Amino acid sequence: WIHGGGYVSGSPASPWYDGRAFNRDGVVTVTISYRLGFDGFGWIDGAPQNRGVLDWIAALKWVRANIAAFGGAPEDVTLAGQSAGGGAVLALLALPAAQGLFHRALSISGALADIPAERARATSQRLAAELGVAPTRDGFASAPEKAIQKHQVAAAQSPGVTGIAALRLALADSVPYGPVIDGELITHGTVDALATGIGAGTPLLLGSTDDEFAMILDRARNTLRFVPAGLALRLLAPEIAERRAYLRANDDLRGSAAILGRYISDHVFRALVVRVAEARGQSPTWAYRFTWVSPTHGLSLHCLDVPFWFDCLDAQGVTALAGDAPPQALADALHGTAASWVRDGDPGWPAWSSRPGSTRIFGAEASTPDVSPDGYASVRALLEPASGQRGDHLGLEQLDT
Repeated sequence: WIHGGGYVSGSPASPWYDGRAFNRDGVVTVTISYRLGFDGFGWIDGAPQNRGVLDWIAALKWVRANIAAFGGAPEDVTLAGQSAGGGAVLALLALPAAQGLFHRALSISGALADIPAERARATSQRLAAELGVAPTRDGFASAPEKAIQKHQVAAAQSPGVTGIAALRLALADSVPYGPVIDGELITHGTVDALATGIGAGTPLLLGSTDDEFAMILDRARNTLRFVPAGLALRLLAPEIAERRAYLRANDDLRGSAAILGRYISDHVFRALVVRVAEARGQSPTWAYRFTWVSPTHGLSLHCLDVPFWFDCLDAQGVTALAGDAPPQALADALHGTAASWVRDGDPGWPAWSSRPGSTRIFGAEASTPDVSPDGYASVRALLEPASGQRGDHLGLEQLDT
């Protein structure tokens, strides 16, 4: 299991990642650490790049060499993660150096980075200038670790860009840190690499919640009541054809806040599900959606599904997102799917690769399996006019806590 946190925060020690329910069901669970932020992913001349990615690979090699001593099967490893961790799963699935180290993949609300080397170098230069050191291994080694952590996110942002312009840039420009297309370990963007057939033999299960990032508009909800949805969407989608197509595809949503929240969630997470599934072609791929709405937030928001996947609804902090009585039946369904996927490689519904669009819906009626023939149809308005890969992301380091 690879934890989330926008590639700059998070910990495998979260009580939400306790593997006791998986252990109960015959699955050995390993949660891993990796270097975060600039330490893990910043460009440093004189040091290996993508150190966080190398940590993921090292963990998988450790599992292969040692897991039999813990009752595990080194020839039957499932790699899973949520948010940045889900993005890590996809990055490793598309990475030649990681092939053969795992045999099945589960990407939950995956968020890609795919940071260009030029941008990584520019961030490094800005951070070095802020710290008053040379942008080299020796220079950064001379700076206090807390100082690097204090300035690392600001250094990754474009100077002088604020307000709506900053939000648009965040949608287009990815997370501040994460896997870098360095030309050596990583030579292509993740979706492009998957489209070439890398990882084709590894079964993949992926999906997202419906309202991943809609909560970032909570403070603006009252103001947005007075703004027509089309006008509000213009703030983030300047192209009129895209706006009109998106509004038509999401005409079930009411209010500008709902439209903008879904648009942000689609850009960051939900459209990626379709891009990855379609890039893999006939490679075995299954998709799901988590649609159950939090009683405390009124949204199917980011991280809400994690304690359901791990069947740990009694864990610390769950009630803040899932209320006082989260449905155990939904945890049984979601965790049961994960356990079945790890043990048998069959989540229990038709694969996207055999029936394009096929999506399992995990909602309030968990006892009755619901499979949509095109579960992500509403995001296609974002994909049809676009070309190439987009590793969109926004502020995960503030949400995966």
